[in-house]
Amino acid sequence: MTATVDEDKAGSVRFEVAGMSCASCALRIERILSKQPGVVEASVNFAGAEARVVFDPVQVNTEALEQAVHKIGYEINAVAEEGERETVTERYAEEARIQRRNVIGAGIFTIPVAVLAMGGIDTSWSRILQWLLATPVLFVFGWQFHRTAVLRARSFDANMDTLVSLGTVAAYLFSVWSFFRGDELYFETAAIIITFILLGRFFEAVAKGRASGAISRLLELGAKEARVLRDDVEMMIPIDQVGRGDLLVVKPGEKVPVDGEITEGRSSVDESMLTGESVPVDHVPGDAVFGATINQQGRLEVRATRVGGETALAQIVRMVEDAQASKAPVQRLADRVARVFVPIVIGIAVGTFTVWMLIGSELPAAFTAAVAVLIIACPCALGLATPIGIMVGSGRGAEIGVFFKRAETFEKSRQVDVVVFDKTGTLTEGLMSLSDVVTDEDEARFLYLTASVEAASSHPIGKAVALGAEERDIELGHVGDFENFAGMGVRGTVDGVEVLVGKPKLAADAGLVIPERYEEAMERLENEAKTTFLAGWEGEVRGVIAVADTLKPSAISAVTELKKIGIEVVMLTGDNRRTAEAIAAEVGIDRVVAEVLPQDKVLEVQRLQAEGLVVAFVGDGVNDAPALTQADLGVAIGTGTDVAIEAGDVVLMSGDPALVVRAMHLARRTFRTIIENLFWAFFYNIAAIPLAALGLLNPMIAAGAMAFSSVSVVANSLRLRRFNA
Repeated sequence: MTATVDEDKAGSVRFEVAGMSCASCALRIERILSKQPGVVEASVNFAGAEARVVFDPVQVNTEALEQAVHKIGYEINAVAEEGERETVTERYAEEARIQRRNVIGAGIFTIPVAVLAMGGIDTSWSRILQWLLATPVLFVFGWQFHRTAVLRARSFDANMDTLVSLGTVAAYLFSVWSFFRGDELYFETAAIIITFILLGRFFEAVAKGRASGAISRLLELGAKEARVLRDDVEMMIPIDQVGRGDLLVVKPGEKVPVDGEITEGRSSVDESMLTGESVPVDHVPGDAVFGATINQQGRLEVRATRVGGETALAQIVRMVEDAQASKAPVQRLADRVARVFVPIVIGIAVGTFTVWMLIGSELPAAFTAAVAVLIIACPCALGLATPIGIMVGSGRGAEIGVFFKRAETFEKSRQVDVVVFDKTGTLTEGLMSLSDVVTDEDEARFLYLTASVEAASSHPIGKAVALGAEERDIELGHVGDFENFAGMGVRGTVDGVEVLVGKPKLAADAGLVIPERYEEAMERLENEAKTTFLAGWEGEVRGVIAVADTLKPSAISAVTELKKIGIEVVMLTGDNRRTAEAIAAEVGIDRVVAEVLPQDKVLEVQRLQAEGLVVAFVGDGVNDAPALTQADLGVAIGTGTDVAIEAGDVVLMSGDPALVVRAMHLARRTFRTIIENLFWAFFYNIAAIPLAALGLLNPMIAAGAMAFSSVSVVANSLRLRRFNA
């Protein structure tokens, strides 16, 4: 089939892949796709059974890509539009159903073969019955192995199925030869090997389905229908018919269908699916609400602003999919081994048989050792070790409101030496309020002039001053010739008076005289962790205004936890040093970088990196984007701007500092799980293949061990689902 490339991701398409049995399959498909003319990048995920290709639509289309892969014996199908596609979990569920049928069928025939062979019943009818019973096990229920092996051979390739097919067919043909010679038969060996491996594939499919369940659970969260208000009449329509600008009605207990803005009504909304926080959030007209969140109380009317693939839920699903499809640097070693694994194992099996014969062993002993080598080898565990860990780790992250955008993030987290918090909005609430006014002027007039200029600014401090004046029943005036000095202050004309509000340096540069009493007032207020500014006109500073922010409840515990795991914490702020140090002392931060202009945040990150430190930066604003990009690990607060979210490596859907700690713990735990998986996958093969070559492993035992090696890797990864640090 040919897919239409998403307009938002022109030249990028995702494929479902069928027919992969081990990591070497994924690498083979990846190489073929990468070699196609016009393909910029190709990545195949064995655990996720999917491929992602970035290509030039002018030079190649999806049909050509599908045909190229089909020629080497695999099937790929371009994924349908968002919300209509079959999920990875559903594909694994279907695979589990197929393998379950195969296991049951193979077991029905294998059990009597094993009873006859191991029960010492060595009669003509017993030997004939073993042959008859083993045949359907190999060539009906186990046909998938032989078919794949033949397809691989046609393209001069080999994979795990090649090993299984070679071993079992060799045992079968050797038994046929022995049947006519009257020697010992190995039909039960071939049948039991096939049955064990089918059983392993069934358990593996079930386990991988559980591991990939995060995306399915996310997709299930979305509403299927929406209550739309048209011509004052409420009607239910399918969710895919909702358009931007539609007016929706959300009753208590119902899901918000799409992202939108409340136009009428007040209610509490359960946003736990988005933020991981169980406490409902109060909303009023003008507030944004998100699809799949649940209205708890009152009736809401919501104007749809983002629908379909634009919604927060769709973007979350896309982030999780992207993380699961990407490759971690640690996987490179496994890929290199998997690329040559099968040919090496075949060579070892041939060498084993030859050596055994050369040292004078009997043919059955040499044959048994060679078959055991073929069967015990398992590149599957190597191929699953990294992607299955990433799949479960990123899925668990999505459930707690932490989204990892790239697989390499898990590895980077282990190396982080220092976490830099941008103070406002991360450690503090970011909700400034006017706390103090110090002036010798008439306070009402002082606030009228000062707040009028600040009201023209979009900065939170300016809004806090303006709101504080309005709360004191001061009506603000019109501002002309307004000028903003980023990180320093503002200037404007009110009623013919040129007013300047800002830091002492701005006042001094403007030639304003700063009375000593105001300098003393600033020092006193800053020691109370308040942010202060001077306001003046007509050549002199006329007073001091102070605004206060409050620490987030979890800020202190978050800093403490980061220190416990050996990470230094740095606070970065545009505040003056006295205020910054007062806040840092309260939260427990020893290193403070104060009076930093917005455009200089990236320079401060670079300075830390120049010290040889691996830096994680936590921020939420537009001016944080450069620093998030520069940092070794950018952690963007999802409650912030889209620019900051785009720049981050990790996105937190809540502004709670404790989520930073949970993200670091989960990333490190995931990476540790990946390393454990790789260790056992390598150790298993390093230890098992020599034992098989020495004749110390029966092929049937080898089959059982091989079948469950992959299951053990998946089971180890599934422990991440219980993560709750």
